[in-house]
Amino acid sequence: QVKLQESGGGLVQAGGSLTLSCAASFPNFNRYSMGWFRQAPGKEREFVAGVLWTGTTTDYADSVRGRFTISRNNARSAVSLQMNNLKPDDTGVYFCAADHLGNRLHSPFEYDYWGQGIQVTVSS
Repeated sequence: QVKLQESGGGLVQAGGSLTLSCAASFPNFNRYSMGWFRQAPGKEREFVAGVLWTGTTTDYADSVRGRFTISRNNARSAVSLQMNNLKPDDTGVYFCAADHLGNRLHSPFEYDYWGQGIQVTVSS
């Protein structure tokens, strides 16, 4: 049973933009903090961006701050990640994750649900 489904990945040239979307299929989406993580080949999964369930706080990895924007739409049970000025180092598999009433956006161990991931490739 798929609870989180990512879409919008693909291949883009450096300097380009992509928007990732994540659709949730569990109840009470507005009680879940949402995060985006990514994993490059041979590297550990890392935090990219997150938004608290309250909707009042967002946070970003230093490497993407100012270039990426996370937003949530509780009415549609969805979260998106707008990625601008993409760099080859942004290449990886991007995962959407949900944490019930969570407040530790950076820690992957806090999250209850994970999507299957979607590939983002940035060419130089």
